[in-house]
Amino acid sequence: MTTYIKHPLILSDTVEQRLYQLDLAGRALSSPTLIVLPTGLGKTIVSLLVIAARIEKFGGRALVLSPTKPLVEQHAAFFKKVMKIPEEQVITFTGSVAPEKRAELWKTGKLIVSTPQVIENDVLTKRINLDDVCHITFDEAHRAVGNYAYTYIAEKYFENAINPHCLGITASPGSTDEKISEVCEALHIRSVAVKTESDSDVRPYIHKKEVEWIKMELPKDMVEIKSLLEKVMEERFTKLTELGFPIHNHKFVTKRDLLGMQKKLQEELRGLPDPSVYGAISVVAEIMKVSHAVEIIETQGIESLRKYMERLEHEAYSKSGSKASKRLAEDLYMRQAIYRIKDTDSEHPKLDLVKNITYKQIAGKPESRVIVFTNYRDTADMVTAALGTMEDIRPVRFVGQSSKYKDKGLTQKQQVQIIEDFKKGAYNVLVATSVAEEGLDIPSTDLVVFYEPIPSEIRSIQRKGRTARKHAGRVVVLVTKGTRDESYYWSSLSKERRMQNNMKELQDLMPANNSTLEQYAPSQTEKDQKQLSEFENKSIKVVIDHREVRSKVARELEKIGVDIDVKTLEVGDYVVSERIAIERKSTEDLVNSLLNNTLFEQISNISRSYEKPVLLIEGDGLFSARQISPKSIHGTLSSIGIDFGVSIFYTRDAEDSAMFIQTLAKREQSDGQREIKLHGKKASQMLSEQQEYIVSAINEIGPKAAKCLLQHFGSVENVMKAEYDELRKVRNIGPKTAARIREVVSAEYKG
Repeated sequence: MTTYIKHPLILSDTVEQRLYQLDLAGRALSSPTLIVLPTGLGKTIVSLLVIAARIEKFGGRALVLSPTKPLVEQHAAFFKKVMKIPEEQVITFTGSVAPEKRAELWKTGKLIVSTPQVIENDVLTKRINLDDVCHITFDEAHRAVGNYAYTYIAEKYFENAINPHCLGITASPGSTDEKISEVCEALHIRSVAVKTESDSDVRPYIHKKEVEWIKMELPKDMVEIKSLLEKVMEERFTKLTELGFPIHNHKFVTKRDLLGMQKKLQEELRGLPDPSVYGAISVVAEIMKVSHAVEIIETQGIESLRKYMERLEHEAYSKSGSKASKRLAEDLYMRQAIYRIKDTDSEHPKLDLVKNITYKQIAGKPESRVIVFTNYRDTADMVTAALGTMEDIRPVRFVGQSSKYKDKGLTQKQQVQIIEDFKKGAYNVLVATSVAEEGLDIPSTDLVVFYEPIPSEIRSIQRKGRTARKHAGRVVVLVTKGTRDESYYWSSLSKERRMQNNMKELQDLMPANNSTLEQYAPSQTEKDQKQLSEFENKSIKVVIDHREVRSKVARELEKIGVDIDVKTLEVGDYVVSERIAIERKSTEDLVNSLLNNTLFEQISNISRSYEKPVLLIEGDGLFSARQISPKSIHGTLSSIGIDFGVSIFYTRDAEDSAMFIQTLAKREQSDGQREIKLHGKKASQMLSEQQEYIVSAINEIGPKAAKCLLQHFGSVENVMKAEYDELRKVRNIGPKTAARIREVVSAEYKG
């Protein structure tokens, strides 16, 4: 007989009572807690129990944060179904709800379920405050690192809330002490509660999960193609040594090693670099491209490699192709490899294994649901096509939203529809990339196939968690012997074991206690310091363009007590007085805006509109952000300073930028007694200039190409209506540019 939870705020006979969930909720109510619980064991129910207890005791409202819109909607539907709260008081916040509407809904909401970015923006712009929030649940809490919105929300919440309390929930917090500690610190976590499938109170609810590792040899003709690719790499490693940049033990070099060397070389471009540095950068780029090809043939197969090589050839012969891709296209061993790839009829044995394993599952149990995970979209296409030829198997490709050359993504709406069809049985096999690992309401499956192992313990656990949730399940991992498949296999196993050990140790070191939550509210000293900071900066105000709210600078300004006013600025990013406006650029943004011809327009606008315009360049690596000549950057900076009269300042990071902006604002407003006044509009353009601007706004199109398109078609409207083949007839328009125009014009809007 099933026993149900009884609570004044939970509808009777809706939530099954499980002792391990009650135990976790009890621990979580003692102090801010990180709960680690395997996928499918009801982390959301633990959150429900904590929320009900907190609202009953303290009143106010509760907040549940989840990374994606589909998860937010899933959680909201669950809470509406089980809580004794009027349905209109369980509110969903996502980016599709207008900011003004959210501000009104916040006033009436008892339980708000939201994506974190929305709450971050609303707190920062003071549309809402967290004073009376009695609890926050951070779903997928392992994301609370770096600049992710969770960290800012937790910081502001524990600063300002009257009765702060939070719960972090995850199935996989990470394998290193540093990662777990960072999450706990970011969320103000004081205790950790861990349940595993081997715990006695959890074991009755665990369904058998059989994990099988199938190993295979790489076929002889694929080994020969791999050998040709490795010869290409050997020549490049030799070339690096000749240039004075040797890589030792290059048989074991990783992508991270190559990226590190690439960054180091790019940093040497400052000043007057040796010409050999340019050559070395290009050679490293070649090695990275060929190394990726080796990984594909080892772990994916011929069809995936064929598509990758096709993209490399397309890049080599396009007008924007890099020197690295052009040299590779001319390499003798590379041409031999391409010829062998086109000539071979064999395929990686993994493909037949996937077909056989899936067929046996469906044949033995026709109502089965299967997920095949693969790292690459090309492989997802190949597997979907292969399974589609088999009787009773109804596969569907399931990938992310971004689109690339000959590779169209799925909108969030399409993703949700595919999952619904998968649940209903219209499809019985989901061939998915990493998008299906986390963040979507995918039902329990009977079989999960890893086309290849993955070195990330978090992703591995998320994948395995897609089976054995409501009944017994099976996981099959395919491993090619003697390849990086094997190293990823051992890496994943090691990290998973380490994570389990670390979590147990951390649970012992950070035991839940029964003390009150008062100790986790800001101390009187902290409050006094905060009030002092507010007093010191009381009159300091900065107007910020609404697009800058997403930057960490806005957070840092708010943190040091600056009064932020968010507006839509036509000129500049920050205005600190009637005469000073600031255009902020990260080093990468600066180079990108120089390459896409928008930098000087922005500089012209700000220099025309303000007496003392400022360009703030944030971050290191100005000369290594992109492969662009140092002379071009020096020329650009000298023109901005001398020709436009714009003062240029440099800062290390967002925190440094905020301090600089605050200092500038204080100097103007307190010392100079100057008020903030917004000036200027973007320079008005002739009709022809506006038309050119609209067309050149599409990525891959410069001013010359925009003029060619308009001269050929006669109007912006005709350019946008033109089909791919028509676009290709225009001078300066290659296949990549034509494809990009059609993608931008015809793709469904995902904003």
